[in-house]
Amino acid sequence: MSKIAIYPGTFDPITNGHIDLIQRTLKIFDEVIVAVALSQKKKPLFSTGERLDLIKKSVRKYKGAMIM
Repeated sequence: MSKIAIYPGTFDPITNGHIDLIQRTLKIFDEVIVAVALSQKKKPLFSTGERLDLIKKSVRKYKGAMIM
């Protein structure tokens, strides 16, 4: 059975700290789902689509990282 982690956040924008946490998570779990959250309280700098694209480009080299 696979071990799966979920990492939710607004990721506006994704930072080196986020990437570091994803890398460390993949050492413990088989997969990490990076879930882009919407926030009514925050006024994001980037649209949801832009954030998804930035995250995909940032984590594509890490096997097991999935974006939602």
